[in-house]
Amino acid sequence: MSIKNFGIGALSRETGCNIETIRYYERIGLIPEPPRSNGGHRSYSHDHLRLLAFIMRSRALGFSISEIRQLLSLIGNDKTCEQVQSVTVRHLKEINRKIEELTRLRSVLESAADKCAGGIATDCPVIDILYENA
Repeated sequence: MSIKNFGIGALSRETGCNIETIRYYERIGLIPEPPRSNGGHRSYSHDHLRLLAFIMRSRALGFSISEIRQLLSLIGNDKTCEQVQSVTVRHLKEINRKIEELTRLRSVLESAADKCAGGIATDCPVIDILYENA
């Protein structure tokens, strides 16, 4: 983008981030509020664009807002790589836990679907599984 400063719509288009999400990130302090033009419009810089791209990529990788805040606080720190690795390893462990849980859920649902005859029946294995442990 060759424009030095740009509005929220252009920032949204460049990053694919919803305008309301950009405003939310500003409200919670994840992105610094940009200066405003004389007309009161936000005036974003290339630094805002880079920061929002970082946040969007982090979110796409499943990092929470808290983890992203933590990662951002480490930028420029002498111990950055070691600390970033620590945050990343914790996040990876959580992803692996979720994968195991989803794999288990898939297995249960596949089993129930396989037992289900479909059509009209008074007993349904899927409904039975949902009532299990009740």
